[in-house]
Amino acid sequence: MPREPILSAAPPQDEDFHRDLRPQRIVDMVGQRDVIERLNIVVDAARKRGESLGHILFDGPPGLGKTTFANCIPRELGVPLVTASGPGIKAPKDLIPYLTNLEEHAVLFIDEIHRLPKAVEEYLYSAMEDFRLDIVLGDGINARTINLRLKRFTLIGATTRAGMLSAPLRDRFATREHLGFYSLSELTEIVRRSAKKLNVKLHDDAASEIARRSRATPRIANNRLRWVRDFADSQAGGIVTLDVARAALAMAGIDVLGLDKQDRGYLETIIRVFTGGPAGVEAIAHTMNLSPDTLTDEVEPYLLRSELLVRTPRGRVVTAKAYEHLQLPSPADTDDQRRLFA
Repeated sequence: MPREPILSAAPPQDEDFHRDLRPQRIVDMVGQRDVIERLNIVVDAARKRGESLGHILFDGPPGLGKTTFANCIPRELGVPLVTASGPGIKAPKDLIPYLTNLEEHAVLFIDEIHRLPKAVEEYLYSAMEDFRLDIVLGDGINARTINLRLKRFTLIGATTRAGMLSAPLRDRFATREHLGFYSLSELTEIVRRSAKKLNVKLHDDAASEIARRSRATPRIANNRLRWVRDFADSQAGGIVTLDVARAALAMAGIDVLGLDKQDRGYLETIIRVFTGGPAGVEAIAHTMNLSPDTLTDEVEPYLLRSELLVRTPRGRVVTAKAYEHLQLPSPADTDDQRRLFA
């Protein structure tokens, strides 16, 4: 059976809503200032003209606010929001209930849109461009096509892999926005605001320490704030000082760069077993008893961004910065590694 659309016409006025750590309006969002400025222009223009907003695609790493933006935009326009998930739409027939039940100017948000099957992507072309569905009934010579008109709507897509979308689908988004990582000051402000919503007594230096260890990502910062809050409630009378935050994060295995035990284990495996590299990801994965996908999707991105690891044609190589961070002696002979980067 097709999955039923999830409709949320207005923000609920209950305790869960007020405790939601996500901002409810664009004006309340921290960071992504250039994205916010451009969105404010297109939202304001659509509101003044009384038209539906152009289709929008958000891309970027997980946890940076794509879903938050998608939820805030309908509130700014005062229109209903219907949400769907790319993996949940297996065939064109699964998409029909979402599109046919949309109200005028409503927003359809598809998360992980890059996981839509090719046939569904092609079904969206006419819906996005002409607001029309071409439904084929029957087979062979008895087949007939019904042209179903749709109400004008806005499609908002979110993806961590924009390159997996077909070019025709990408080109039908009038606005494309890439979300970048957050600065320390922006993330500190997010931690402070989240602490107020959670009624956490949080010192400013503790907020900065949590932000510093959160990989420049709001979702991670909020998760680590929740852990520190639990630690403080259990062990420190509910007050989060700098020492309490450091003790809580140390117990969770989060170091000063935001690395966890698995991240450090990955680097240490390359150093201990493969003498710093180069080493193939499958060999590393077998040594750690993990799947290669876990390493490439979860572990490596932050290590690469932090300049603790590099990918070369011959494999993964640990950098001098990683040796320094792990407080391990550098290899005596690094000539081979130097030649890799010459």
